[in-house]
Amino acid sequence: MATVIEGKRILLIVSGGIAAYKCLDLIRRLRERGASARCILTRGGAQFVTPLSLAAISEDKVYSDLFSLTDESEMGHIRLSREADVVLVAPATADILARMAAGIADDLATTALLATDKPVMAAPAMNVRMWEHPATRANLATLASRGVRYIGPGEGDMACGEWGMGRMAEPAEIIDALEAFFAEAGRLAGRRALVTSGPTIEPIDPVRFIANRSSGKQGHAIAGALARLGAQTTLVSGPTAEPDPTGVSVVCVETAREMLAACEDALPVDVAVCAAAVCDWRVAQPAATKIKKQPAGTPPSLVMTENPDILATLAANDGRRPGLVIGFAAETGRIVENAIEKRTRKGCDWILANDVSPETGTFGGDANTVHLISADGIEDWPPLSKHGVAERLAGRIADVLGPAA
Repeated sequence: MATVIEGKRILLIVSGGIAAYKCLDLIRRLRERGASARCILTRGGAQFVTPLSLAAISEDKVYSDLFSLTDESEMGHIRLSREADVVLVAPATADILARMAAGIADDLATTALLATDKPVMAAPAMNVRMWEHPATRANLATLASRGVRYIGPGEGDMACGEWGMGRMAEPAEIIDALEAFFAEAGRLAGRRALVTSGPTIEPIDPVRFIANRSSGKQGHAIAGALARLGAQTTLVSGPTAEPDPTGVSVVCVETAREMLAACEDALPVDVAVCAAAVCDWRVAQPAATKIKKQPAGTPPSLVMTENPDILATLAANDGRRPGLVIGFAAETGRIVENAIEKRTRKGCDWILANDVSPETGTFGGDANTVHLISADGIEDWPPLSKHGVAERLAGRIADVLGPAA
């Protein structure tokens, strides 16, 4: 009987924790379900399991040396990292998670992780104090914001004699998580998605501009979440420091007019999510040269004109309107009431309302609290990370659209 993971290729990175011994059973279970496992064994991992045992169970070569001329000529860390359907780090020690978060590439495992364009999953395994340490928590949050998914850990006795969170998930749990991942990954297969993100900037003169405090974290997270569900995703982004989400086509713009043109070029799509914080106004005629300070401190006079409304334009696009148009309402008061009015005014299907008052830390922060406004009513979502909001929204979109016929 076929399984969800039959034919899937797993790149298994075995790092240096006592739980590495579980990987032998994990590989056996993967192969029983028709998946293949190719292993990278770190120097620390080799203290707990041998290359020979991994090779015997996987019936494939085990890789460990970044500077092996033979391995690089036969496979190479780039091919190794990209010929898999998913990269699984198990056990994921505090050390390798920290190096992943920092973008370090000083051995084959971390180089492959940095070079991969495939989804990454990790099964953490460490002492409870290490698991609870602020540095580990920060590293986990950083990796989650980049789309890394975690399996476990669990709570229980540890090899060090302590009790608590940090036990690596059992092989059966990891298999279940992989099967759930691959089942989910096809929920938007064949669908096309468009996401806007970040701020727009409107020039005053060659050195000054009007902008806002949007970081692009939420829009980038949404684009990544849609891509992980199988959607062919285009992200149109204003200037931001956020890394490009894996598997997403990114178009970089600056002004609102550039963003609208890029969105229209991306049509037709099945869903459009307008998460960008677009400047409502721009200077009608930006100065060709830097505006000089006037005598006696007289401020310059700026003639403003309204920018195009990207959300309303997409919602009203005759013939090429996305099947589902979703906007954001960034408010500092009357959050839900203003969002309800905005949904009607813009003609979109859903609005996600959020409070961006300075005390919330939403702009530039990692957390968000949203209310989903639709024709069916109001859904008050609990406080979530921006990654969590993105995953939940992508799931709701998949519930409505499903995969392409």
